[in-house]
Amino acid sequence: MATITRLARIIIVITTVSAAIMELVDISIVNVALSQMAGSLGVTIEDVSWVITSYAIANVIIIPMTGFLAAYFGRKNYYVFSMILFTAASWMCGSSTGLWELVFWRFIQGIGGGALLSTSQGILFDAFEPKDRPMASGLFGMGIVLGPTLGPTIGGYILNTSEWPLIFTVNIPIGIVATILSILFVEKKPGEGEQKQGFVIDYIGIALLAIGIGSLQYVLERGESEDWLSSGTIRILSVSALVGVVGFIWRQLTTPHPVVNLRVMGNRTLALTTIFTFVIGIGLFTSVFVYPILAQRILGMTPLETGLSLLPATAVGVVMMPIIGKRMAGGTSPVPFVIVGFLLFIVFGWMSAGVNAQAGKWDFFWPLALRAVGISMVQLPLINQAVAGLKPQDYPSGIALNNMIRQLGGAFGIAISNNYMARQFAQHKTDLVANTVPGNPAFDERLNTMIQGIMSRTGAVVSDATEIAYRQLNYAVEKQAYLLTYLDTFRLISLFFIIVFPLIFFIKIKKPGPPSQAAKAAMEDAH
Repeated sequence: MATITRLARIIIVITTVSAAIMELVDISIVNVALSQMAGSLGVTIEDVSWVITSYAIANVIIIPMTGFLAAYFGRKNYYVFSMILFTAASWMCGSSTGLWELVFWRFIQGIGGGALLSTSQGILFDAFEPKDRPMASGLFGMGIVLGPTLGPTIGGYILNTSEWPLIFTVNIPIGIVATILSILFVEKKPGEGEQKQGFVIDYIGIALLAIGIGSLQYVLERGESEDWLSSGTIRILSVSALVGVVGFIWRQLTTPHPVVNLRVMGNRTLALTTIFTFVIGIGLFTSVFVYPILAQRILGMTPLETGLSLLPATAVGVVMMPIIGKRMAGGTSPVPFVIVGFLLFIVFGWMSAGVNAQAGKWDFFWPLALRAVGISMVQLPLINQAVAGLKPQDYPSGIALNNMIRQLGGAFGIAISNNYMARQFAQHKTDLVANTVPGNPAFDERLNTMIQGIMSRTGAVVSDATEIAYRQLNYAVEKQAYLLTYLDTFRLISLFFIIVFPLIFFIKIKKPGPPSQAAKAAMEDAH
């Protein structure tokens, strides 16, 4: 590996981490703008949610292929092209005047964004010596923690000051600067992307991956809104997801030239890391999905206030990343960090489940701070362990699989939470309504008090005041049912961490020795 100057390393860190943040921000930034977009485009909220679904489907299809695409076209060429594609698609998204035009360009944006995660991580790792890569993990982990959290904040601020197209076009100056810096400072090795003779492209594997993972992502994203298996589309795509995923796994394990090297999953460390990463994806994305709904629907916060309430606690986790990275670079085992991180996330879930409807934004500071620190302590070791024990030439496959699993974990968690919340809300409302019937002394007393208050304030007759009182009671019942539902969902998130917690003790950590000359040469070839 050629010596990288300190300035070049700093610029590579800024460029790759910014690119990863930009990709992750775009996953969640649209969530707060759906109502405004639906009104502007003249469609329903359900229709405009395709803007989220199309990006997620493109992302999860392309991420596992990034190692292959980087090897075929050259890592730098592929990275710069993806940056340009993402930036151009962002402009087209902001310029779209119709729903399906926007959905199409959002899909293209997701294809470009896929490389901004896995390839950024590979480039960042390559800028550091092996002994310093835990520090690189810490820097990259900052982006992973910040991205999903910054999305609602930036989106809320933009909606307060401008219109929804700026949600997409805000990427353009960042993308242009990142592209220029990538061209100038990311190394291109001799012969990179030019050795295509004898390079076999697994078209069948690519097709099975697109069908299987694309169908699975659609089912997870849209299943709740289409009532799961009662929808013919969901039934068909569930079958195609099963056939596609099973066929893809079989193809990649049997073909001599796989598009995704699934054989690396035979490494026990990577296999366990994949399980933990899936659960972290559930916790990271689902908590950012549930908390804003709770904050806005129950606590009455605006989108901007919701985003801002996430930032102070998240900053705690971001500060922890380099500290943990430095400790790991010094030889500290990642296992204690993973144990403490999982415990903190479990505590976050149960603390969040203990709030009431009178809670303010600062009542969530400590639970959210525990979440941020917990994710930092777990995510950083997992990023590092994704390649631990692998041969250098297998790094891209390990990184790509790790990032795909995190995204799928997020989609799975949100889908499960949506279905769970629908059922829990119905159950809680039924239970609450059972106690709000005439003849119940407490109910009769409250109803009469409300009727008298309405009559004295508005001068309404008894019948009208009674109707208003019942509407207000129904609103109060629904609000309480929603609160109980969101609190149950926080417990559900914690449950996933509790289930996999015992597996932490099966992680085996091998202390790396000084690399041999052969290993160094292999690393040069891999990068």
